[in-house]
Amino acid sequence: MKYRCIVCDYIYDPEEGDPDNGIEAGTSFEDLPDDWVCPICFVGKDQFEAV
Repeated sequence: MKYRCIVCDYIYDPEEGDPDNGIEAGTSFEDLPDDWVCPICFVGKDQFEAV
């Protein structure tokens, strides 16, 4: 399952991770650190919805 930032529409894809911010491919959204933020608009995980 992918997750969309409701502020800027960035899609977090667990298969890709967020390598620019130290998140390895295969990291589920639930396993992201609590202080992880959207790499585009910098809002927290609570601003994402499953898509």
